[in-house]
Amino acid sequence: MIGGFGGPGVVFAVLAAFVWGGYLFVIKSYFAGYPASVILVGINVAAFCWYLPVAVLTTPSNAPLLPGSLEPTAWLFMLGVIGVTALATGAMFRALAVGDVSYVAPVSKIVPVFVLPLEIVLLDEHLSTVQIAGVVIATFAVYLMNYRGGGLLVPLRKTVTYRPAQFALLSAALFGIVDVSRRVVLQEFTIPPRVWVLGLFGGMALLVAPVAIRSWPEGTRRDAPKFVATALFAVVGEHLTALAFDVAPASIASPIINTQAVVAVLLGGVVLHEERLRSRLGAAMIAVTGVALIAA
Repeated sequence: MIGGFGGPGVVFAVLAAFVWGGYLFVIKSYFAGYPASVILVGINVAAFCWYLPVAVLTTPSNAPLLPGSLEPTAWLFMLGVIGVTALATGAMFRALAVGDVSYVAPVSKIVPVFVLPLEIVLLDEHLSTVQIAGVVIATFAVYLMNYRGGGLLVPLRKTVTYRPAQFALLSAALFGIVDVSRRVVLQEFTIPPRVWVLGLFGGMALLVAPVAIRSWPEGTRRDAPKFVATALFAVVGEHLTALAFDVAPASIASPIINTQAVVAVLLGGVVLHEERLRSRLGAAMIAVTGVALIAA
């Protein structure tokens, strides 16, 4: 059975949840009107520049920054994961652009619902009765997030027809693949966290750049300080996330990190005065309960 709480991995995951919750709020608040591809490239270029000296300083004096002993398979797998991460992040940014952060965050952060089945099938993990209950509860939270009265099937129809919900669910499914793959990158292929984080920032920027250039808006240079400042959230959050996945199973780290939805809902409701704060906060708390059971 998948292990429970405890150890430094949980501490890193909790800290990452707070950082990523703030990150979602900042993206929604300060990047309205920017295409998702431009946000992704701008932030990841700045994040790469921020993180490069960190990676150099944290590299042991007798070790190279990029280990040459890794097999080509490890590098190819890492590149594939970076590509899926870019798609997942782009879908999340698009969901934030067309929907309220207090709606999008809980839906897009039911990632553990996808992580657990993937770990069971691909990594031979085993699902307990309590964890099955957690998956059901987290899924029910998405139902509540879409419920505004009427027939019981109305929320299900909204989930498949409402554009923010579509992008948020796509993001969650893709991040589920990313979280399981991230565990493989860091634990099975033993790629150092600093190499993973550098590759993630640089790789996503390079992969999405051709799309971003075609839709690059005028005046972006004026907003460069916003990209640079927001990149700090990404640097701290991704470093903490990598440390968490380096020492803990994805099915434990992922649920904890994705409680960032509660932080995002609170900020969206209190600061941006988004509607239905109480009901969305309630749904977010139910989602947190579900992911806690998944990690039990």
